[in-house]
Amino acid sequence: MEIQGSNSLAVQRARLLEHLKAFGSGTTIELRRDLDVLQVAARIFELRKLGHVIHTVWTYQQTDCGNVHKIARYVLQSEVPA
Repeated sequence: MEIQGSNSLAVQRARLLEHLKAFGSGTTIELRRDLDVLQVAARIFELRKLGHVIHTVWTYQQTDCGNVHKIARYVLQSEVPA
């Protein structure tokens, strides 16, 4: 049952993929904050299983609290052919 404002795994994957298509990449911090996807790595894993080519680039980024963390930047290389 899909409810309004659903945050199902499929909806999270769709939001994540649309972001990557629009911007090319996103960090764990950005994707959690801006897309409300808390388990970013799991959704990326699922998108990869669906055939999307997404690379991981390790980087450092400051959180809103001011702490610097080593995090993943996910970069969309290619999509599954339509």
